Amino acid sequence: MTPQLRPLGGTGFSIAPLVLGTNVFGWTVDEPTSFTLLDAFVDAGFDAIDTADSYSTWVPGNQGGESETIIGNWLKKSSAKRDRVHIMTKVGSGMPATGGKKSLARKWIVEEVEQSLKRLHVERIDLYQAHWPDPDTPYEETLSAFDALLTSGKVRAIGASNLDAGQLAESLRVAREKGLPRYETLQPEYNLYDRAKFDRALRELCIREGLGVITYYGLASGFLSGKYRSKEDLAKSARGGRVASYMNERGTRILAALDVVSARHGAQPAEVALAWLMQAPGVTAPIASATSLTQLASLLRATELRLTADDVAKLDEASAA
Repeated sequence: MTPQLRPLGGTGFSIAPLVLGTNVFGWTVDEPTSFTLLDAFVDAGFDAIDTADSYSTWVPGNQGGESETIIGNWLKKSSAKRDRVHIMTKVGSGMPATGGKKSLARKWIVEEVEQSLKRLHVERIDLYQAHWPDPDTPYEETLSAFDALLTSGKVRAIGASNLDAGQLAESLRVAREKGLPRYETLQPEYNLYDRAKFDRALRELCIREGLGVITYYGLASGFLSGKYRSKEDLAKSARGGRVASYMNERGTRILAALDVVSARHGAQPAEVALAWLMQAPGVTAPIASATSLTQLASLLRATELRLTADDVAKLDEASAA
């Protein structure tokens, strides 16, 4: 089944309803496995790959850029696939050169985009995103830097990540009043458990302004896959430590609802959790990562799952704060 493409806000291009997250590349997934996953993802008709310059600075011995480097090596090896994919990366999460500071200063953006282009082996980044808010840098300075990249052709479209409704509205106001390009996409944290940041004001703003929305942590660091049911399960993977905060009464209630809906459709909990996101108002596509072909196949199946109104209502009720 060929995935149905969805317009990504005002970027000028459309994407399949699932984005491959690559924060695991160079961390829990080595380069050969990454190549296998990328090949399978694209060969299945999917086309959006999300990374960041800072992936994966948190791994001992890494300096950042590991994920971009792996993707770049894959593109170099599989050059025919460059025109079949949209490469999305981010700047501003903190790198050794900034002392770990989350910077969206013009000087840093102009320098770092060159490094990302080099690591990715591309002449243009399809979507360049401001990774985190930088209270020390005015929106006008950041957007002016992005404007230069758009004009030079090094970047096709720009977006932001982790802005709240007030911050996003202010960035849009500055862009409008100063005649600068605006963020055309938003990448918020959003899943069945973590709903507060996107629900209501931020979602309404994105819909009103026509922004594309690609959500991250769609499976809540793997919790919504259902493989973490007890404290003992946390040792199952390197990401287990992040899941501990979900092990509570509300988390258990959400997993129970996922189990019921999964049984109705003969699907896995992770597939249902992602399908819920794909059907959520205002969401263009969730980001999800895989460490094996088996996991990837499950993620792709989620795009074919159609939840009923009753399914959505049950999940919404269980995940209500």
